[in-house]
Amino acid sequence: MSTAAEILDAARASLVGVPKEGLGEERSSRWRGERIVRVGEAWHIGVLLLTDRELLATAEVLRAADPGRRGYTAESARARAARRQLALRGGFGEGDVVHIGWSVIDVDAVDAGGSSGPLALRDGVPSVRWSGAGAYMPLEAYLRERIELMRDL
Repeated sequence: MSTAAEILDAARASLVGVPKEGLGEERSSRWRGERIVRVGEAWHIGVLLLTDRELLATAEVLRAADPGRRGYTAESARARAARRQLALRGGFGEGDVVHIGWSVIDVDAVDAGGSSGPLALRDGVPSVRWSGAGAYMPLEAYLRERIELMRDL
């Protein structure tokens, strides 16, 4: 039986050479205004973001872009375009994928028999809930499947 920490270490080793995506945080200052700045990078693996040291749960994903002059039929589309522009202002390049609102998963708590974010120890097996309504599946199988897909792209 493998622990979640061991499974994640093996995943990191198999992801060497696969591109990472940006992690961002919203910042605001009197001089620079509102922006989304880069605070790190991670491999995006479904509902998980794997960094060199941590595991994070995904939240909002956007692509940095200039909104240009567009008419929006929905206020939500206007708000999303404004958030994409905040990423550009914060230093992300045009078209970069940015993850914001992510949360840290406590892998030690999972290995101790608990749960954290989408991870839990189910019948002694580290497992991940791959969607809000979905069932748990073994973490090792989930990562293997997703990493194979990432390598095929």
